[in-house]
Amino acid sequence: MDTKILLENGTNELEVLQFELDGNAYGINVAKIKEIIPYQPVTPVPNSHPSIEGIFMPRDVMITAIDLKNCLQRGESTPGGLFIITNFNKLDIAFHVDTVKGIHRVSWQDIIKPGATVSSADESISTGIVKLDGNLVIILDFEKIVTDINPETGLKVSEILELGERSRTDVPILIAEDSVLLNKLIVDSLKKAGYTNLIHTQNGQEAYDIITECKEKGTLDEHVQCIITDIEMPLMDGHRLTKLVKSDPATEKIPIIIFSSLVNGEMRKKGEALGANAQLSKPEIGNLVRTVDELVKFI
Repeated sequence: MDTKILLENGTNELEVLQFELDGNAYGINVAKIKEIIPYQPVTPVPNSHPSIEGIFMPRDVMITAIDLKNCLQRGESTPGGLFIITNFNKLDIAFHVDTVKGIHRVSWQDIIKPGATVSSADESISTGIVKLDGNLVIILDFEKIVTDINPETGLKVSEILELGERSRTDVPILIAEDSVLLNKLIVDSLKKAGYTNLIHTQNGQEAYDIITECKEKGTLDEHVQCIITDIEMPLMDGHRLTKLVKSDPATEKIPIIIFSSLVNGEMRKKGEALGANAQLSKPEIGNLVRTVDELVKFI
């Protein structure tokens, strides 16, 4: 199956691969997928997490296989089905699924954030829900799934301590990040690094509404002098936010840092074309602070 469908830059669209487990429909952003292959036997790893099926080596590259059914508390997978091999946060990981149904192009505006009745925001392993061909498809948060299995793959907040003593600064920074947990970690990390004037939002639309309001009031310099944005977010993604900011003469000089698990070769080219000032992978919280330092030092 072709997982390399080319999307135009900044259109607020994504490609969702729909797959099934136990007859239930789930989705993953195609941008995370390297390839889809038939199931291969794996070698179990002693004393590993219950959701890790084992390891295998397609094309002489060792990959960890994760039992997605186990992660979703639906029992354990049996031999067969498919492996969706992904790459994000600089990791190659295979997820075991039953079947793949197809690829759909959707707008982030059509993706609904799960409500509190489904799960608490910081516990949810879903980034959103979308209706495809009359069915509700749950888009899974694969970053959280992997971080829950191995916390070392998440943000390395300890890197902030390595920066040492720092002076306080009130340079206003606007953050767009839909994950409640990651949003809090980014804010906490920046505060520990000395940045005290922070506005954090849950998606690109909320961030852009603040930018628009400040522009109308003539208060941009007071509230937005740097922007940090994720890529994957409901309503408006980070690429669309970057395009809107960089195509407006009133805001084009505001530095934008894309901070996402999806910063790979192809995504980096998209970010550059849209005018992003810097692009970093999410584990690199120390580099995020250093990049903010560099971009705001003359402000």
